[in-house]
Amino acid sequence: MALSKTRNAVKKLFGKYLLLTNTVTCGGLLAVGDAITQKIEHLGHDSSTFKYDWPRTGRMFTVGLFMGPATHFWYTFLDKMLVGTAGITVLKKICADQAVAAPYFCTTFLVGMSLLEGKGWKVAVGELKEKFLTIYMMDWLIWPPSQFINFYFLPTRFRVVYVCFITLIWDALLSYIKHKDKSHQKEDALKEKDVMKMS
Repeated sequence: MALSKTRNAVKKLFGKYLLLTNTVTCGGLLAVGDAITQKIEHLGHDSSTFKYDWPRTGRMFTVGLFMGPATHFWYTFLDKMLVGTAGITVLKKICADQAVAAPYFCTTFLVGMSLLEGKGWKVAVGELKEKFLTIYMMDWLIWPPSQFINFYFLPTRFRVVYVCFITLIWDALLSYIKHKDKSHQKEDALKEKDVMKMS
């Protein structure tokens, strides 16, 4: 009975409520990726000085919620335009994903995060110019092999969830690239405190 209820719930999540599932998963995993990054950033420092940045994680979650529906509709569209799992079809999907989706999502992430931080369009565009190429080059290392598995083996309804779990690693990298300047500033501040204590 319990197994049957679980099966029906999963069917609803990946059927009737697929858009909602994909949206919440995308936001949630961006938040988790940021949480992992924040812990990594603090490794080697005094644990008593660690203060978790909840607003930062909230911004990551919000950008993820915004990106979720676009991801959902992109894979639905791609599977309708390029049907099947033949080698050439999978290659076309990967190329389309890298040529269209990757630049869009890199841009959405960087600009969206900057705007949520209250930096304004000018700063957002400046950060996009500064960090886009780094993120896009890393994208080429991670996503083509991951997307081969996605497009060759998985049905459409599981694509976004699979991508989101791969994205957990990717999100940690995105969070690091996005916040590395602030991380270095915190590190410098901690060093200054240590020096002041010693003197």
